Amino acid sequence: MVADKRARIGIVATSSPFERDTAERVEALAAALYPENPPALVVHPNSFLRHNHFAGDDAARAEAFLAIANDPDIDALWFARGGYGACRIAETVLAKLEPAAKAKQYLGYSDAGVLLAGLYKAGCRVAHGPMCQDIWRTDGEAAIERALRWLIERDPATLEPSLADGRPAAAFNMISLSQIIGTPLQPDLENHVLMLEEVSEYMYRIDRAMHHITANPDIRKIAGIRLGRCSDIPENETDFGMTAEEVVRHWCGVSGIAWLGEADIGHDAANRIVPFGTS
Repeated sequence: MVADKRARIGIVATSSPFERDTAERVEALAAALYPENPPALVVHPNSFLRHNHFAGDDAARAEAFLAIANDPDIDALWFARGGYGACRIAETVLAKLEPAAKAKQYLGYSDAGVLLAGLYKAGCRVAHGPMCQDIWRTDGEAAIERALRWLIERDPATLEPSLADGRPAAAFNMISLSQIIGTPLQPDLENHVLMLEEVSEYMYRIDRAMHHITANPDIRKIAGIRLGRCSDIPENETDFGMTAEEVVRHWCGVSGIAWLGEADIGHDAANRIVPFGTS
């Protein structure tokens, strides 16, 4: 972005409900970080709606996403939070993207990865990284600052360190990626470094997801896999007997996909930014 231009960042909840006090905390932090030229954070009002599990019903969430994505005066779309629900609107909104949608940056992770996948396939500029809700995590203000430094300045210090090798990359929550494999949302990741992370899933579910991901013929064309943090794994009644790294290494061996080591991403405040493609 132009240094003296006031950044306009749209915020949308495409999954679970967003709270006004979260938006207010993020806005206050943004103003403190950029006192001379604070960004305009434009939270779509539908993001504060509630309908069952969601931030408004499917139609309201789709309307909010498209209003921000297709607005030529907004520089970036920042996902408010994860949860669940993005898949319910993904194909609807992707079919209605206008040229302005491809000129902006998208940032999110977790359930937002479903939309990031489809947006990347559609030729949009997307990145896996912190969302507004992360301000409530331990050291969450650092995550918000990292996101803003990327959205406003494209600060290379915010990026996942292994991206320095210059290879195209993509990053996903394991379960989210597993569930879009074989659907119209699956992007072409040939020759990409695929970074994966997970939270609050039993180890057998991580194993199952890795089987599904690595069995896909198109995924087997990637350059390799890096593993981010798999956190808050519940204890199973019968211990699975393998760590997350051992599970991923196993499926890399079975599928012939290269194991490339660790990635500094995860459901935590240390989550570094991974632009899809080349940064």
